[in-house]
Amino acid sequence: MTQTPQNHTVEKIGGTSMSRVNELRDTLLIGDREGAALYNRVFVVSAFGGITDLLLEHKKSGEPGVYASFAEQDSGHGWQDALTRAAEAMIAAHESVLDHPGDVEQATDFVRSRIDGARNCLIDLQRLCTYGHFRLAEHMLQVRELLSGIGEAHSAFTTMLMLRRAGVNARLVDLSGWRDEGDVTLDDRIRGAMSGIDPATEMPIVTGYAQCAEGLMREFDRGYSEVTFSKLAALTGAREAIIHKEFHLSSADPRLVGPEAVRKLGRTNYDVADQLSNMGMEAIHPKAAKTLRQAQVPLRVTNAFEPADPGTLIDDCPAETPAVEIVTGLDIIALEAFEQDMVGVKGYDAAILDALTRHDVRIVSKVSNANTITHYVDTSLKSLRRVEKDLAAIYPSAEIRHRTLSIASVIGRDLSGLAVLQTGLCAIADAGLEAIGATQGPRNVDVQFIVDRDKLKPIIKALHGAFVEQDREGLSRAA
Repeated sequence: MTQTPQNHTVEKIGGTSMSRVNELRDTLLIGDREGAALYNRVFVVSAFGGITDLLLEHKKSGEPGVYASFAEQDSGHGWQDALTRAAEAMIAAHESVLDHPGDVEQATDFVRSRIDGARNCLIDLQRLCTYGHFRLAEHMLQVRELLSGIGEAHSAFTTMLMLRRAGVNARLVDLSGWRDEGDVTLDDRIRGAMSGIDPATEMPIVTGYAQCAEGLMREFDRGYSEVTFSKLAALTGAREAIIHKEFHLSSADPRLVGPEAVRKLGRTNYDVADQLSNMGMEAIHPKAAKTLRQAQVPLRVTNAFEPADPGTLIDDCPAETPAVEIVTGLDIIALEAFEQDMVGVKGYDAAILDALTRHDVRIVSKVSNANTITHYVDTSLKSLRRVEKDLAAIYPSAEIRHRTLSIASVIGRDLSGLAVLQTGLCAIADAGLEAIGATQGPRNVDVQFIVDRDKLKPIIKALHGAFVEQDREGLSRAA
């Protein structure tokens, strides 16, 4: 997949930033650039903020959107009302960023065309599934992809209109497969769409969703846009891949430790990016990071609203000196299986892993001793109870229980020689707090502290003070 690096970059803009794309027009997208300086940049865009929630389901609350409503009702028209609400929100989104009435009219026509097409498709599918030979469940993945692609195509089309109005030679690259014939691979979808495009003279605006034979949502669900972004960068031999977020990649959440206390990373590597993904703080989806890593395309994470700041570069380079880079945390559930007969007997862990996998429960970390195996997982209580029921049937004499906890994680490219485990426990104790447990692996890239959920925030603050703020003060005194 590795290609000779080209002059262009491939850059991704997230949904929250897209809702302010008119502001980005005057900074990131155009700013003071003129002529050739505008080009050699390919932009991959997400749907406007909140639109995918309306088309699918709310990412955090689970409130049903069009997809969830359709899935819950084999008949009935509740999903049609949800589709109408999504269309209204999409129109409101482009009305807030487009200035010219003609552009607003074109974008509104685009929305109505896609929404009407989706509505007719779902009505036909419902009708088809009234026959015994067809089952709605067999088509739900395609329905999910169809709906999601509408949001991405809308934001890309709107951005293209806005840029053309400003004099930029912008070009819509719609990977959503709307009314396309055939079922092509992701590589072929991207290559076909990009053929004939010259980034040196055009600014491609690419949909974050790509319809393909692999079915991106089957494996990545709503992380698909980063997969499209990374594959596009790798296949076109981009000089650099850039993700524009609403914040800098910093040493901690500034809302927890204070904006004056955090520091921008500036430089890190893909190993740290993987640890962040494990903690639910994705700089980039781990599969997308793997694609860029193998293609030798460096990744940069910037603040979309500070375009002059170079942000943080992520590559394969090791740290020059050991240091803590990030302190973060994640709410988890501890699933504990205690069985007196476990000592010296093989198979217990395999059965637990099978149950967790079967119910799609993500494992963050685990510990075990002679008669107890504890998995720290990131899932809902509903899914966990299903796992507990399965395990109780397999091991009727075992004690299966769970506890809501959190993990505070100290992460860096190289933590060797820093006594992070010891120093971290002391910092927690000095703050009048307590860790339930702590783990450190041999790679020296992260140390995890298991804590009560209501103590996570003050513990992150204490750890950040000990490893980042105190280190900064030491450097200042040395200077």
